[in-house]
Amino acid sequence: MLKSPGRRFIIVGILVLLMFIPLFFAAEVINSRKFYSQDTIRNVGMEWGGQQTLSGPFLVIPVEREVTTLKSRPKIDPDTGLVMTHPDTGEELKVRYEETVIKSGPSVYLLPRKFDADLATQTQMRARGIFQVPVYTAQVGMAFDFDTSAAEPLLASNETLLWDKARIEVEVSNNKALRGKAEMLADGESLPMAPMAGRHGFTATTGDPRGRGEYNLALGLNGAQSLMVTPVGLTSQISMTSDWPHPSFSGAFLPDGHEVSESGFTANWTIPHLARPLPQAGREDVAASARQVSGFGVRLIEPNDFYQKAYRAANYGILFIALTFLTILLIERGAGKPVHAVQYILVGLTQSVFVLLMVAYAEQIGFAAAYAVSAGAVIALLTMFGFMALKLGRRALVLGAVLVVVYAVLYLILDSADYALLAGSTLAFCAIALTMFATRNEDWFGPEKEKGPGLMTRMFGPTRPVAPVTPPVTPVVGPPSTGQTPPKDPPRDR
Repeated sequence: MLKSPGRRFIIVGILVLLMFIPLFFAAEVINSRKFYSQDTIRNVGMEWGGQQTLSGPFLVIPVEREVTTLKSRPKIDPDTGLVMTHPDTGEELKVRYEETVIKSGPSVYLLPRKFDADLATQTQMRARGIFQVPVYTAQVGMAFDFDTSAAEPLLASNETLLWDKARIEVEVSNNKALRGKAEMLADGESLPMAPMAGRHGFTATTGDPRGRGEYNLALGLNGAQSLMVTPVGLTSQISMTSDWPHPSFSGAFLPDGHEVSESGFTANWTIPHLARPLPQAGREDVAASARQVSGFGVRLIEPNDFYQKAYRAANYGILFIALTFLTILLIERGAGKPVHAVQYILVGLTQSVFVLLMVAYAEQIGFAAAYAVSAGAVIALLTMFGFMALKLGRRALVLGAVLVVVYAVLYLILDSADYALLAGSTLAFCAIALTMFATRNEDWFGPEKEKGPGLMTRMFGPTRPVAPVTPPVTPVVGPPSTGQTPPKDPPRDR
């Protein structure tokens, strides 16, 4: 390294910037492991039942209509019973007549007047390889009724409601998730249920619903990652309870109130029909629209999982590498031999590998234990490297103490995403302030010395000097020298 402290500081800064390269590749490895984990969670979840969304119930009343059409047929001679023809052209004669037929029309869809739903889930962990996947089993209870008087105003004059063929439809995300009890009661009477053809869900035949009161549905299903419902009632009251301690409420509506603890959560919603863009009665199936526009519920998430933590550690890694480099730069002053750039790079690579160690061990033993093992190994290695290779002597203990503080702060940053920015920015500010205080008397230009060779001379070596060119001297011809001083000329007369 250069002897000037200012130049050494700049070189160390450049080395810090170079450490972005190994940190970038470490972050890419973490992302690939995260995507692999997410694929595993998604595949296991789909095999268990997948993300569930309950849409309904809807009362569907088939409609038939009388359609009168004008047709033509051959004209028959009433006497002979033969087809009559034109006397001149011989063409068959036609007679027009009206025919009235009964055809199916668009069904009437009624949404519940009252809709109360109670959903309770119990979670369990499923393992695939080294990955743990949370899944749930849900028990669903619904109570609802319909205002059947809203159906008649939707009909045209030639249409008729087929009340005896009315049915209730409930859609789910996947029929294979249905498990256990599935029963629908109307005034205490059990209704026959069947899966819907070509769609995920089931139907229950009600008979004439005009004499029915309240309906009750009990349903068991499996699912993973999320459980959503749609507020289909004129007034919808939904409650959820679960033993999962990390819910993420999402969708069109947040709960009116909720309680979350280590033993689980409870939440409840009350949603009026004005809050949802769905007609109470219509001639179109609104199940898909209800799911997309008004669905809400809870997602079962792993908060701040170790892949997220490791990725954030890679993002904050440049800060902690810079702090380590800065510590070495400050404590090496006065040592007999300055730290070389290669040694700084080795220190930076060690800290870059830390995030990979943390992920690799976290997949096996959990985040906290993996962090302790990885951080302890890095701190011990760098402290011994400072003592043995950097020749810092007792100052290597200072380096070890700084690393302990740095990785303790990093753990706090990773463990609490809400305070990560606060802790990281405060640590950076304190580090800069301590550096300014420690170098307040530093001579950044270094000691005065004679000017050495220039940059071009150090790069290409000294140039060969060129002898100066002098004009030739013409010799003077005279008598041979006798070794005596020639006599002076006598003075001339003036």
